Amino acid sequence: MDLVFFGRQGSGKGTQGKFVAKRYGLETFVTGDELRKLATSDSKLGKKVKSIIEAGHLVSNEVVMEIIENFMHQLPEGKSVIFDGIPRKMVQAETFNALMEKLGREFLCVLIEIGEETAIKRLASRRICSKCKAIYPSKYKKVNCECGGELEIRTDDSNMDSIQNRLDAYEKETVPVINMYREQDKMIDINGEADIEEVNDEVFRKLDPLFK
Repeated sequence: MDLVFFGRQGSGKGTQGKFVAKRYGLETFVTGDELRKLATSDSKLGKKVKSIIEAGHLVSNEVVMEIIENFMHQLPEGKSVIFDGIPRKMVQAETFNALMEKLGREFLCVLIEIGEETAIKRLASRRICSKCKAIYPSKYKKVNCECGGELEIRTDDSNMDSIQNRLDAYEKETVPVINMYREQDKMIDINGEADIEEVNDEVFRKLDPLFK
């Protein structure tokens, strides 16, 4: 069973996804990470991605699906995946659904739900590692990441207009995707307003029956 994680920016879905991947032995697919990884490879797909990035163009939905399919074909047999940050739009969800059906993969969705006010508060105070790009909440007081990299505030997290634009895009583009999966009875709801540990407990409580 694969999982698709959803949540407003600042919900902590990336953090919870790491906990889940470790507990159940899942692989994680993060679009940006895979793009960067492929761009350094000598494969045909890697060269295609590199040329798109170097030209300053956005990677098309078709190429993203090609990247996902390439990723899935390299998985060990029986290995499940967490998709973080995709699909974000209805058109992407439709092609994602078609690809998963083609590959014979079943999936459920996990929504880490927080309100917009909480999202704004968290985004304005979180920090990101300059080296590995791990994100840390405001209550993490150390100046360095666990990998040793320096923690800094992201440029788009320090600009209120940028934060609001991202939240508006989530409402307009991603919420309809969430609603579609809810109608298909594929959605697992998690209260993301609580502390990380409490959210983690709820996530494990609801996912343990699926993986244990």
